[in-house]
Amino acid sequence: MKRWRTKANISREQLAEAANYSPDTIKSMEQGVRMPTPRVLDVADELCRAEGLLSAAKDYLQREKFPARAQDFLEREREAISRWSYEATLVSGLLQTEAYARTLIENRYPPLDEELVEQRIAARMERQSILTKRKPPVGLSFVLYEAVLRSPQVDAEQLHRLLEVASLRNVALQVLPFERAVPAALMGPMVLLETQAHERFAFTEGPFASELSADPGVVNRVTERLSMIRTQALSPAESARFIEGMVDRQ
Repeated sequence: MKRWRTKANISREQLAEAANYSPDTIKSMEQGVRMPTPRVLDVADELCRAEGLLSAAKDYLQREKFPARAQDFLEREREAISRWSYEATLVSGLLQTEAYARTLIENRYPPLDEELVEQRIAARMERQSILTKRKPPVGLSFVLYEAVLRSPQVDAEQLHRLLEVASLRNVALQVLPFERAVPAALMGPMVLLETQAHERFAFTEGPFASELSADPGVVNRVTERLSMIRTQALSPAESARFIEGMVDRQ
């Protein structure tokens, strides 16, 4: 947009006035800080005589549904035939109620604008189709540390959602109680994926960085940690009773 504006000898102030935006807003759009609006592209196209080339960019203005650092992982997740995971602090996104997801996304820092909040929530709910709508079904294993369930954000609705998902034939959901925690369980969340092409990926996520790796050494380490945690966790049946007990105490 800036190149076309410069080529046409149109000032930023002229474009801002024609599009009914401030010059600073136009500047932030040209610098990639803010996403251009369809109206700005149409006005710039006409003002700069771009012959439809700027207006054509409107088709590419859809925001990514997920944060950039998770997009490679989510692409692999869509191809998965099996998925194992362990969560130490939060309910897995595939298991979250809309209310729980909204609490997390709305209270993110730095905060997201309202439109992006709604897009992220909708995308997270849409992602949960992997639980029931894939044929053949994806084999899913979830282990949740007890601390996840003790969080004040986990209400009766969220506990019932866990029990609902745990009843699916393709899902194994286990709880790792405090007294059974092993050192590997204190090292944070991890996911192991296997795709239809039988490629295996390990995904680890922290507050500021995430890593998706197909390196056999990394995949083996994550496999061993997950296997150790699963052996220490309650069985799926015991876990369901554990969660039901928490529901009764709500």
